Amino acid sequence: MRHQRRAMMIASAVVFVLPLLASSLQFPGRRPLASSSTVGSAAARRVFLSTILSAPVVSTLAANAAETAKEQRKYQRYPMTRFIAALGDPNSSSGTGAETWGLWVDDPGPRGVFLRDYDKRLAANNNVAPAGWTFDPKDWWVEEHGLIMSTPGPLPRKSMKDKLVLPEKKYIVTGGREVTTVLTVHDDGRWELEKGKLYDVTHLPCRSAAYRGETCKPQSANLKDFPVKPGAEMPTIEGCAKQDYAVLFVLGEVV
Repeated sequence: MRHQRRAMMIASAVVFVLPLLASSLQFPGRRPLASSSTVGSAAARRVFLSTILSAPVVSTLAANAAETAKEQRKYQRYPMTRFIAALGDPNSSSGTGAETWGLWVDDPGPRGVFLRDYDKRLAANNNVAPAGWTFDPKDWWVEEHGLIMSTPGPLPRKSMKDKLVLPEKKYIVTGGREVTTVLTVHDDGRWELEKGKLYDVTHLPCRSAAYRGETCKPQSANLKDFPVKPGAEMPTIEGCAKQDYAVLFVLGEVV
């Protein structure tokens, strides 16, 4: 708060001094002001102005302006929590590769089918789950309890503002622990968190992995490997290439 008051005082000084300084400038075709007192005052103003516009002061003003802009943002909360499947260094707050991330608009767990029920609830129904989603034999997802889930859709990385398409989208994410922050994903795949690291916004009890490959079959899973402990890797399945994903809760977005 003290720094904010100081920044406001400095900004006020800038507004006050600029007109005075402008009156002392010489332009071609105009007669110079010859008064020694005026010249001295102009020099003093230039020194003062160069001081208050120093790098630290400008940096403080810019930071305060950025914080004000954040406070004025509008948020849209989703009716139901959504879920991002993210890949990245858990100790990083930014990175690339968001074009490979996925999004579940609905909670995929309750709509899933247990591995042990694959034959009678998926294979016997032309790979269509009771909830209506279609199982992909070459790319299927499993959560920590051994439930086969629907494949997430691509994570949207563009947004609309004032009828303009922006090459980024801002989500409000959390791991259900201490950190809730804004995740920005860019159309080129870059991503960054305003606060914390990827680990901080990962919901540890939720584990998920994609199992892929021509010889990858749910019947090959060892059911004794489930449930998976919070924070642990998902088990390997014979004949499958496995990719673990962090799960982020998505509460809404910046609009």
